[in-house]
Amino acid sequence: MDFGFTPEQDAFREKIVAFAKNELNEGDLRQRDAECELSRDMWRKIAGFGLLGLPFPKQYGGSEEDIITTVLAMEALGYGCRDNGLLFSMNGQMWTVQMPISTFGTDEQKNKYLPGLIAGDLIGAHGITEPESGSDIMSLDTTARRDGDHYVLNGGKAFCTNGPVADVFVIFATVDKSAGSLGLTGFVVDRNTPGLTISPNHRKMGLRTSPMAWLTLEDCRIPVSARLGKEGQGGRIFNNSMEWERSAILAGLVGAMENQLEQCISHANTRTQFRKPIGKFQSVANRIVDMKLRHENARLLLYKVAWLKKTRGSCPMEAALAKLLLSESWVASSQDAVVLHGGYGYMADQEVERDFRDAVGSLLFSGTSDIQRTIAARALGL
Repeated sequence: MDFGFTPEQDAFREKIVAFAKNELNEGDLRQRDAECELSRDMWRKIAGFGLLGLPFPKQYGGSEEDIITTVLAMEALGYGCRDNGLLFSMNGQMWTVQMPISTFGTDEQKNKYLPGLIAGDLIGAHGITEPESGSDIMSLDTTARRDGDHYVLNGGKAFCTNGPVADVFVIFATVDKSAGSLGLTGFVVDRNTPGLTISPNHRKMGLRTSPMAWLTLEDCRIPVSARLGKEGQGGRIFNNSMEWERSAILAGLVGAMENQLEQCISHANTRTQFRKPIGKFQSVANRIVDMKLRHENARLLLYKVAWLKKTRGSCPMEAALAKLLLSESWVASSQDAVVLHGGYGYMADQEVERDFRDAVGSLLFSGTSDIQRTIAARALGL
């Protein structure tokens, strides 16, 4: 059993860490966080470095890297870049917009959207969650009615990451509500399509540099050529996207946890109380060891999932377990980081509390922790 990476992969990781530290930490992150602003300049830098195209075909501007190398890159980004919201938006586009278009789209759709998305000229968003359809994702109220050579979409979407700034949307609707999941169908909808209304940015507890919108579709008329895959294939498309997302979107958190651990160790060695570094107190040292244990467990499961996807092609239970472990570990360690820094950890200008706020969202996106447990339980025959 080999736990190592190739020399090329190690060099690639170091190159990405240097890029992230030098290019993605410019400007005032605290101000962008307060103003809920996505940095388009940094988005273009990420695209220019080739990160948006890592696993995608070269003919559309990608580099066709395998999933292990891609996950390694996401981890390196999380280690070097302090803007969790930026990386969340980036991953949201890659796995829920680019991946379904690349996997299920027509040649026309791929040629129209993938080069621009990978180059950073376009931003994509994913619309499936609705005000009354969250975890029960197959009970959508948004409808798609066939009308000759067009579909007419009506309904609304909530929690649409990148929505306020997106140029193109992958939207799911049902062509037959009585058919349940078999009626679910995907569509690629351009921002300027008549009948599509996009709300202003909605403020959140964390991940504030990743904008979020509500969508309204009122007699939104799109050509049949905008359908993604076949009628009724939406459930398969969504599940494929979610497995990719659960396998890769939290890789950045593993890198962020490593950076966080290093910062906490440094603080514990330099902050003194009662005439000695606080790291010499067993309660403080034990808390840091718990952080180290979470990081090691998270990293091992992350790469096991990447290896399984590379060798098997699909591993829904393991992807759900990875998402569950990584998100809950990130929240626990971020809370520990605040406590270790004491009152300073609670102050916004120290930037420790921002990780804690950002971490909470990971318990919810890509399926809540309860949903991940449900997926795993079903896989175990329960």
